[in-house]
Amino acid sequence: MVKHIVMFKLTGTAEERLDVATRFKAALDALPEQIDVLESIEVALNQNPAETWDVVLTAIVPTMADVETYAKHPAHVAAAALLAGHKELRGCVDYEC
Repeated sequence: MVKHIVMFKLTGTAEERLDVATRFKAALDALPEQIDVLESIEVALNQNPAETWDVVLTAIVPTMADVETYAKHPAHVAAAALLAGHKELRGCVDYEC
């Protein structure tokens, strides 16, 4: 099993970031029904304004190769496109457990 953990810092006002993050979360939450290798996904919006990151997700797939399958899936690509023009930073860690 591989955990794929990603954090995003968005640009814009607090209201703009919340709007983008909320739409992004809804799109990601729908992915397990669309991507066979995606065993689960948990997406959360940061509620602490003193912190840097706006969105965090933890996706679980069977193998490291499945991370790429997940990333290239059209449904994931469409979800990621929601961040176009709003993404300032992205941090990612993938590890087997």
